[in-house]
Amino acid sequence: MRYLLRRGVSFARLRVRSHHSSVYSQHAKSSRAAVDLGEKRLEISSGKFAKFADGSAVVQMGETSVMVTAVSKTRPTSSQFMPLVVDYRQKAAAAGRIPTNHLRRELGTTDNEILTSRLIDRSIRPLFPPGYFYDTQILCNLLAVDGVNNPDVLAINAASAALALSDIPWHGPIGAVRVGIVDGVFLINPTRAEMLSSSLNLIVAGAPSSQVVMIEASAENVLQQDFCHAVKVGIKHTQQIIHTIQQMEREQKVTKRTPVKIFSPPTNLVEHIRHSTSEMISAVFNDPTHDKISRDEAINKVRLETEESIKGKFPEAEPFEVIESFNTVCKDIFRNLVLNEYKRCDGRELTALRDISCEIDLFKPLHGSALFQRGQTQVLSSVTFDSLESSVKADVITTALSGIKDKNFMLHYEFPPYATNETGKVGGSKRRELGHGALAEKALRPVIPKDFPFTIRVTAEVLESNGSSSMASACGGSLALMDAGVPISSPVAGVAIGLISKANPENPADIQDYRLLTDILGIEDYLGDMDFKLAGTSKGITALQADVKIPGLPLRVVMEAIQQGTVAKREILAIMNKCIAKPRASRKENGPVVESIKVPVSKRARFVGPGGYNLRRLQVETGVTINQMDEETFSVFAPTPGAMNEARDFIREICKDDQEYKLEFGAIYTATITEMKDAGVMVKLYPNMTAVLLHNSQLDHRRIQHPSALGLDVGQQIQVKYFGRDPTDGRMRLSRKVLQSPTATLVKTLSDKQSISVGSNDVEMNSTNL
Repeated sequence: MRYLLRRGVSFARLRVRSHHSSVYSQHAKSSRAAVDLGEKRLEISSGKFAKFADGSAVVQMGETSVMVTAVSKTRPTSSQFMPLVVDYRQKAAAAGRIPTNHLRRELGTTDNEILTSRLIDRSIRPLFPPGYFYDTQILCNLLAVDGVNNPDVLAINAASAALALSDIPWHGPIGAVRVGIVDGVFLINPTRAEMLSSSLNLIVAGAPSSQVVMIEASAENVLQQDFCHAVKVGIKHTQQIIHTIQQMEREQKVTKRTPVKIFSPPTNLVEHIRHSTSEMISAVFNDPTHDKISRDEAINKVRLETEESIKGKFPEAEPFEVIESFNTVCKDIFRNLVLNEYKRCDGRELTALRDISCEIDLFKPLHGSALFQRGQTQVLSSVTFDSLESSVKADVITTALSGIKDKNFMLHYEFPPYATNETGKVGGSKRRELGHGALAEKALRPVIPKDFPFTIRVTAEVLESNGSSSMASACGGSLALMDAGVPISSPVAGVAIGLISKANPENPADIQDYRLLTDILGIEDYLGDMDFKLAGTSKGITALQADVKIPGLPLRVVMEAIQQGTVAKREILAIMNKCIAKPRASRKENGPVVESIKVPVSKRARFVGPGGYNLRRLQVETGVTINQMDEETFSVFAPTPGAMNEARDFIREICKDDQEYKLEFGAIYTATITEMKDAGVMVKLYPNMTAVLLHNSQLDHRRIQHPSALGLDVGQQIQVKYFGRDPTDGRMRLSRKVLQSPTATLVKTLSDKQSISVGSNDVEMNSTNL
């Protein structure tokens, strides 16, 4: 003890260490269990690694293993929300690779890591107790990746096991599986190879009693009945994982800690505010003339008046307690309006859409553009084409872990602060923006043609936001793609479905009564229990994401939400079709152009130029991009037709010398020396030809160190024999050495197109047609 005090360790730290000492003892006992998921076997283990953490678990499938640790502080924070941080990191060592950056170590976070972290967060966050405001961190460590089984779903299950087997208050466990459809067969946790041919990529997380807590899906126009069946199959298998973790909890006799404080507003304060402000708050929520800003201002005015009025009656109340008490009253009034009176604050029916308007072709210089307005949510979408070389190239680690190499379609979602009448930092993609963009991209990707000759970038900029901006981005992106002339297979629309529910007093995990809301506002998302986003074509579903804010949803509610979203989706498509129903027959005149040119091997050196000089000059001067497809084919991408015309002229000028003359193998030509080099002489057979090197070894039978030894000089004409072109680099093969003999030869002069017979005593002139 004295030693620790001398080292500056406080008693508070000693108490924390004592707590972790008990955790270490609790984790000292190893446990292991297995779950059979069809043909796959999921193994869960605990008690071997990271025993200082509050909870630690390893989940393995095949040769892929993921360890997740959970640590939650025992002292509450000053935060007014659940401070949960989930970090999923790809490890190069797990895939048997070394990072390719200059430090040869993991740097920053990739988009895939952020999206997977969000996936885990959305699965576990709803099951923390309300008011549990303690710093909690979930770290996911990839131990080994076999390249067959994806680690993301394993990480969700490992996080569930780590929390369930810890003393952290959490109403779990949960289970998660991936569901795929291959040739009509539903597969649980399909391999990476199977996913390549799957029409569905569904990740579903379930809670006990077959409740749904999270859904993330992308699909190739999967029919509604097939999608619903996939969700049911997935939830059925999650229950097996949940039962296995619960059995491990019983074996380890897990006891949850009692938090020092659970943040909840004082009952007497809540009732006082309810009694004094209910009529004013109800009047605001019953006034459909309010928009987002005016409604917020009206509620804020009531809040400020309430805070002033209760200072004298509740002097001991903290500002946080006053604000939370007021928010609780607002939430109850808003939800009761929907549950009991079937009313929404903007006056709509529960299944009604907001007013929708669409515009296309807003700016002529753009390859494609559209403006999608739904209520007070406004998204400006633009389409940009570029060469296939501009596609997103995944790093080797991401490729090894996920199998994604590159993609030539991307959607970037932007949410500037002015969209909600705020100020803030601009630049960089936050986790929320990245997630919304990924969802809209999933919605549109299935309708993009696989063989499209360009890389496509859709930019969705949210100009106004009052609910469901990600689904508005999918709608606007679909319109912009058709405006750009991309031959998409079918238009895509998306909608968000909300939920207001009433829990069963005897079983809080069960829903006693509920109302589903179509096309939710921002306040309905904030005060509601679910944000259920569905996108697809008139035929089927292409993307779905469910964010649940309560401990779980019954399957019947999920099925009804899918049905209600499908009906709304068709109504939106009908409105969009009035603006543009199918893609333009051709791309716009100012759009990009791609052409392939054949460059024979013999002309490649001339075309490329020394060190690629001609190609770089061509790209700088005309703005085109050139990529070599194979030995003789080059792809030329031009941003505009005018740039392509300039490139054609440039290429024609470069290669015109090789088009004027056809040389005959074995013929003898008169060459002019243009330059003297140590290795030989540079010669031309005709004026506009690129000079080629005639090496010293081909100048004479004698071995020479410099061409001047033969009395050669610049401007001198010599006879050379042509032996075709080198098959590797296309250069001319010329020789003077073979002509150093007394035998009669035929010299062909390309400048005057005459052939001269040279013998010992006579000269014969013959016209040669080249």
